[in-house]
Amino acid sequence: MLVANKPSIIRSIIICGGILLDQLDRRLLNLIQEEFPLVARPYQEIGCRLGLSEDEVIRKIRKMKTDGIIRRLGGVFELRQLGYTSTLCALKVPPGRLEEVAAVVNSFPGVTHNYLREHDYNMWFTLIGPDRRHLENVIRAIKERTGITELLELPAERPFKIRVNFDLEAED
Repeated sequence: MLVANKPSIIRSIIICGGILLDQLDRRLLNLIQEEFPLVARPYQEIGCRLGLSEDEVIRKIRKMKTDGIIRRLGGVFELRQLGYTSTLCALKVPPGRLEEVAAVVNSFPGVTHNYLREHDYNMWFTLIGPDRRHLENVIRAIKERTGITELLELPAERPFKIRVNFDLEAED
């Protein structure tokens, strides 16, 4: 009897970064990606949909953040509609200075994604600001504070939005 149940138990759990996620965790992750409720108490609403209390939902989300499953939970806005502009930047950082330079780059509020790539220009980040002059000032400040002048700026010529959601309930 236990052997017959094992395959369904195994299918209902996935491993994400070494962390076990049960079916309820997977449903919660799908829900907050696709249908986050815009109400006064969203975690209570999510709990109602999943058969959990508001506190249980908050605890589960907090644990997934601590475990590194969830990096960030927040809105995604169309920055051009809000009057903002952005650019992609690439820096040529000596390997021994990566952490130091990342700390400088990340200290600016308009820096969003900052990641390493295997390339001469190995640190890439996006920068968002209210106007072009603001972006230029931040880029100048990054160069001055790091002493690195080899920075490529690659502004988007046309916006492309790719929706990236991970369906964690799909069967293998």
